[in-house]
Amino acid sequence: MAEAERIIGTPDIPETEGTEETGSEDRAGETTPARGKRKIMVLFGVAVFAYLLDLISKMIVVAKLEHQEPIELIGDWLQLSAIRNPGAAFGFGEAFTIIFTFIAATVIVVIARLARKLYSLPWAIALGLLLGGALGNLTDRIFRSPGVFEGAVVDFIAPAHFAVFNLADSAIVCGGFLIVILSFKGLDPDGTVHKD
Repeated sequence: MAEAERIIGTPDIPETEGTEETGSEDRAGETTPARGKRKIMVLFGVAVFAYLLDLISKMIVVAKLEHQEPIELIGDWLQLSAIRNPGAAFGFGEAFTIIFTFIAATVIVVIARLARKLYSLPWAIALGLLLGGALGNLTDRIFRSPGVFEGAVVDFIAPAHFAVFNLADSAIVCGGFLIVILSFKGLDPDGTVHKD
């Protein structure tokens, strides 16, 4: 966790008096802490949206699609087919359900702790997607059968020749992909740009 906090870093916040930077920020009616709070709101807004979308979709799938024939969206190329997945995203590691539950919980705690040092909108969106996806699958692991912290995740998006997944998995992958792009571009979570 200390390593993760080192990566995020704490941005240098200029003194409130006697600097030209502060004057320009005051003229714009916006201070660095205010910008940081808005990024935190974006992070949690994206997380709540991704979480609710995943939760509602799983509720519909369990109520309408489970124990039914798959629904063909694009012939055999894309179907909706409800399965219970005790493993990680895309069906990997079925024997390690408790470990994946612990990993998801750790990701949530790390993102929540690092949010206070966040000053970048793209990073807020990326971390929000990760947080929402992790919360979505963690909810399944806590509340679904066979038991607490051993629950099987509801998956239902079934492309041809690929593993079945859900919207939480999609949010996690999109968030991770965005983080890779931001890292390659040199944009840090604190809003600064570094060049290697």
